[in-house]
Amino acid sequence: MSGWAALPMQQLIIAPVLLPLATAATLLLLGDKRRVAAAALNLTSTLAGLLLAVALLLWVNERDAATAFGVYLPGNWPVPVGIVLVVDRLSALMMVLAGGAGLAALLFSLARWHRAGVHFHPLFQLQLMGLYGAFLTADLFNLFVFFEVLLAASYGLLLHGGGGDRVRAGLHYIAVNLVASLLFLIGVALIYGVTGTLNMADIAQKLSQVPDSDRGLLGAGAAILSIAFLAKAAVWPMNFWLPPAYAAAGAPVSALFAILTKVGVYAVLRLWTLCFPASAGPWALFGGEVLVWGGLVTLAFGALGMMASQRLDRLAGFSVIASSGTLLAATGFDAPALSAGALFYLASSTLAGCALFLLVELIERARQVELAPRSDDDDDLPHFSDAPAPGDANLDDEEQALIGRAIPAALAFLGLAFLLCTLVVAGLPPMSGFIGKLAMLSALLDLAPGEGTVAGRTLFVLLIVSGLLATTALMRVGIRHFWAPQNRPSPRLRVTECVPIALLLAACTGLVVCGEPALAYARATAQALHRPQHYIDAVFAARPVPGVAEGAPP
Repeated sequence: MSGWAALPMQQLIIAPVLLPLATAATLLLLGDKRRVAAAALNLTSTLAGLLLAVALLLWVNERDAATAFGVYLPGNWPVPVGIVLVVDRLSALMMVLAGGAGLAALLFSLARWHRAGVHFHPLFQLQLMGLYGAFLTADLFNLFVFFEVLLAASYGLLLHGGGGDRVRAGLHYIAVNLVASLLFLIGVALIYGVTGTLNMADIAQKLSQVPDSDRGLLGAGAAILSIAFLAKAAVWPMNFWLPPAYAAAGAPVSALFAILTKVGVYAVLRLWTLCFPASAGPWALFGGEVLVWGGLVTLAFGALGMMASQRLDRLAGFSVIASSGTLLAATGFDAPALSAGALFYLASSTLAGCALFLLVELIERARQVELAPRSDDDDDLPHFSDAPAPGDANLDDEEQALIGRAIPAALAFLGLAFLLCTLVVAGLPPMSGFIGKLAMLSALLDLAPGEGTVAGRTLFVLLIVSGLLATTALMRVGIRHFWAPQNRPSPRLRVTECVPIALLLAACTGLVVCGEPALAYARATAQALHRPQHYIDAVFAARPVPGVAEGAPP
């Protein structure tokens, strides 16, 4: 037995939820006057949460397909009566992405953003608590609870710093999510009324037992619940709120929000593969075509939105929509190989989107740092006779030497980071976005004839065309920000602003260097999702700890 497997890892499943909760309470007691202490505590807790997520990922990765699950009963009640937390390959991956995005956003905020308003650090920890809880919970009601925790924290973070633009975008964001939460409750109530349970594994088992008279009610509940998830996943046409909201938020908040839409995608992926697999009889692949075509339209909308965007922050928002559409469309095909490529793409696009939102502020700051305007006198304008002689090929229009002119370090960093983000977002080699898209394209070519042929061909074409549109849009922005400007001094960048971007892009590069192990993990995750019986068996195999009172910590 290896070192990771020897540790009592199942006892740590609840730690990613309790740690940010305790940290947020402590930060509230510290108040806003002790900002240095609050920042240090927030950073320590966020780093510890990421390490816990990595440890859980390594633990499940070392186990075989039937045992790659950790189940924890917080109230020590038997399944399906009590609350259940489950970690598997998918939830561990999502927690690592949430922890990585959170650590990068927090590091960036320590330069100045955390001082822009009150209660930034407690809200940040509550946001992480909601994310970790949503990925770990195994029942619908607690999924709703954790959704509301992370949404309530996101309302405060979106408005952090104040300003009219944030208030307007925040009102739209809050209104949409409140409606989605109401639909969530209605869908949960309908499903509970038909099945008598809220445990996901128990619902999956009882679907085949639902009488014919109640199937319409159950289908309506599942459809309403999916609308709530798809709204949070920014599917078209319920995604009008995302670009203005993400553009109005502060840079670290937008970076953290890059994982929020993936929570909706995760919920759809988890419940659809668990409750409506191909082996579910009359409920087999229920709503699969809606996922496929909704994802395709969302992907096309996001790609066209990137082309139409003139501002980098809105372009980054549309890139999140495009990635969400790609993931939803790939999920609906019920093809493990396609899902594996989508999961690799999920990790890559989340990291790149987070880095791109952080870059937005630095690039916009670079545009605003300009020299004093030149005089309008005619004597200051170059004349034809001032042009360099034909032999002066090494002089520019102002007869300044081109050879040996150094590129400022700040601009070099911004340019290289933007180039790497462009390669990942557009899916170009040699970065990780290309590997994810190539895996999906290969899986689409291997689909059996008649197995979603039209939709498969459409997704194949859209993956290529969307990459072309993203490349064009990002190149246009790059030319405007890095190529066209003249007489502009180098911006001043702080180390705490550059380090998180470098770490995120290093993680994308790591996915390339470790491409085969990462793809193997994605394949194992996809196989487990499309064979949900192992998940169901693991949940029902959990037993309360003997000798411990019900409701007491095990």
